[in-house]
Amino acid sequence: MTVTRGSCLCGAVTFEIDGQFDRFLLCHCSRCRKDTGSAHAANLFSFSAKLTWLSGAQEVSHFRLTGSHHGKSFCRHCGSALPTLQMDNKLLLVPAGCLDTVPKIMPEAHIFTDSKAHWERHFDKLPAFPQLPK
Repeated sequence: MTVTRGSCLCGAVTFEIDGQFDRFLLCHCSRCRKDTGSAHAANLFSFSAKLTWLSGAQEVSHFRLTGSHHGKSFCRHCGSALPTLQMDNKLLLVPAGCLDTVPKIMPEAHIFTDSKAHWERHFDKLPAFPQLPK
């Protein structure tokens, strides 16, 4: 089996995922944009992988948007997005940014692109810098 490890920004929470990811999607829906505070969410999905909290399980908070399937888990100290179980615990959703191990799967699609933030449509015209510009 493949083991993938991850953690939150402050290090209070660490975890491992045993198994394969089925999908890696970049979601532009308004809920994911609000969740991340960014242009899109980069999430990995698995129907078979198992999540084990290695440390800080008691520091993980959960939020579920009433009347929807949308939810998230996060560190109650630093706010970092963390893995969460969805669809009556049948689907493991893992925010790619919390992984410390490079996943063996690459993003395969942008979804809900009709909901893209208006400012995101100009990204390809912006200069790129390898570090913070001076």
